[in-house]
Amino acid sequence: MTKPLRLGIAGLGTVGVGVIKIIQTKLPLLEARTGRKILISAISAKSKTKDRGLDLSSYQWEGDPISLATRGDIDVFIELIGGHEGVAKEAVGIAISKGKDVVTANKALLAHHGHELALKAEKNGTALRFEAAVAGGIPVIKSLTEGLTGNTINKVMGVMNGTCNYILTRMESGGLSYEEVFSEADKLGYLEADPNLDIGGIDAAHKLSILSSLAFGTEINFAEVELDGIDKITIDDIKQAADMGFRIKLLGVSQITDSGLEQRMSPCLVPSDSPLGQLEGGTNMIVIEGDQAGQIMLCGAGAGERPTASAVVSDVVDLARGIRLPTFGQPAKILQKVSSSKSQTPAPYYLRLLIHDEPGALAKITKILSLYNVSIDRMRQYGHEDENAPVLIVTHEIKHENLMRAIKELPNTEVLVSQPVAIRIETV
Repeated sequence: MTKPLRLGIAGLGTVGVGVIKIIQTKLPLLEARTGRKILISAISAKSKTKDRGLDLSSYQWEGDPISLATRGDIDVFIELIGGHEGVAKEAVGIAISKGKDVVTANKALLAHHGHELALKAEKNGTALRFEAAVAGGIPVIKSLTEGLTGNTINKVMGVMNGTCNYILTRMESGGLSYEEVFSEADKLGYLEADPNLDIGGIDAAHKLSILSSLAFGTEINFAEVELDGIDKITIDDIKQAADMGFRIKLLGVSQITDSGLEQRMSPCLVPSDSPLGQLEGGTNMIVIEGDQAGQIMLCGAGAGERPTASAVVSDVVDLARGIRLPTFGQPAKILQKVSSSKSQTPAPYYLRLLIHDEPGALAKITKILSLYNVSIDRMRQYGHEDENAPVLIVTHEIKHENLMRAIKELPNTEVLVSQPVAIRIETV
């Protein structure tokens, strides 16, 4: 008879509790699908006495995740602690060194140390699985490592942080300022303990760097993701973008260019009638472009107890079935170390300006734009604010570096009231 697969779960927050609930309530289904008994041997968390709303009395308790990782009665160490340093990293490393398979939802750990951990896992003959680390319940990791393995991936893009998508869509639907919706999201418990992980785009950039490695066979390079958060987006930007047929999303884009790997996480305008443009609330969407399958869109809940726990359990089921793959889809030792490329792909841009309402002011602006080959597609002037005039420009496709040079030069015209805001437009 096949031996049971024995689990040790470190971290009993929202996701850890969700994993236990699935195993407790769906055990017959899991056993039918794997042909193997799955059981929880031991668990670990900061507090043993905290009421988590379910019976944990049948599981052995370890106050220290390190001790849990060394137990002889677990085959799979499930790390749901979080954080890219400290006990999470140490416990995962020890579990691997002890010959245990690891399942984690920790995107920060993988973004910072994924290659190192993958090399260690493959050297020790263990598996390192992380479906839950990117886009919650959406099976994007499996899609890249299994379903699309016959494809050369050309591009990965998507909305990868539900909190930012909630803030942007709530600003639009409620006509609210960024500050008002930020406060609302905080009260609802949507924000990380460090809110900048969400609104600064860091959480989403962790995920993008992982997807880049899977899609392009490269070593993870989180440090080279071009990063810009949503904190500078105003309700005026959202209204004016809508007026011109666009919505604003925090969008991750990754692709190989002639000069290297381009990875960027920043607010972008997308057509309102596109799949990404219609994305509401906390939903995530990942778009993958393969040379054989074409454009694949994966959409669903990007966070939360049940979707993320579902992804953790999917990795456990694969291990129970004996499915063992290299961590990033191919052996870590052959992953390429590629140079980074900074926004080389031309694109149209949205440019918001506030200028002094005086004769010749707009002519001075357009002269500078023309000097740096920034061609105007559409331009609108909105209601005056005292003696100032808001101007909105949509450019033709241009190189990012040309636009940045023009923006750097614009203050010399002495007609600007405030710093221009430039947002890239992505077609989907």
